[in-house]
Amino acid sequence: MRLLLVEDEKPLAAALGDALREAGWVVDHAEDGMEGLRLGLSSQYDALVLDIMLPGMNGYDVLKHLRHQKVWTPVLMLTAKDGEFDQTDAFELGADDYVTKPFSTPVLLARLQALARRGAPERPVALQAGPLSLDPTTRRVTREGQEIQLTAREYALLHHLMRKVGLVQSKAEILENVWDSDYPGADNVVEVYIGYLRRKIDAPFDTKVIETVRGLGYRLNPTEPAPGV
Repeated sequence: MRLLLVEDEKPLAAALGDALREAGWVVDHAEDGMEGLRLGLSSQYDALVLDIMLPGMNGYDVLKHLRHQKVWTPVLMLTAKDGEFDQTDAFELGADDYVTKPFSTPVLLARLQALARRGAPERPVALQAGPLSLDPTTRRVTREGQEIQLTAREYALLHHLMRKVGLVQSKAEILENVWDSDYPGADNVVEVYIGYLRRKIDAPFDTKVIETVRGLGYRLNPTEPAPGV
């Protein structure tokens, strides 16, 4: 089995590379994010071990670019304990597993074997609502080919509406799914974020996809309604 190790700490990379080779892996090594991305895009691997803190390009950006290019090779990320990034960010970007430094080499090897046995999983298809597209893997939102930048909460709200496309969602349902059922604030936060979304995914275009259903809530139309709805 062939593996790409992207790690800039030379003693760690050397020790881990030796352990991997002893376990039967063929190992390619990259010392920075740019080289790791190049190898990840140009070669076929059974697994990737990817550090987060890398020179040139951090591991998150490497992973994001790989997934954007539809490279689904299983990725195990190396994260520093109490590091700058949260492990949940890695999963949201498409990582398959992570270990925290310092780690047990036998545990890392066992996790890699498990990832390799599973193989590259089938990734979720993009959600579609008329001209609007949301890719859960890359978190990329586009309308008519134009990419739209959303905050994390705006993205979560749009993702929920697109999973329920054509169905009216009450403020209570949105709060429970996008915030949580114990959210202590007023439900007008939903109106505020619907307004934010409209400014980004509707206002720049001729027709609207977010519809207010008076007295009931909001829905995302599978086809574009008449302007001004």
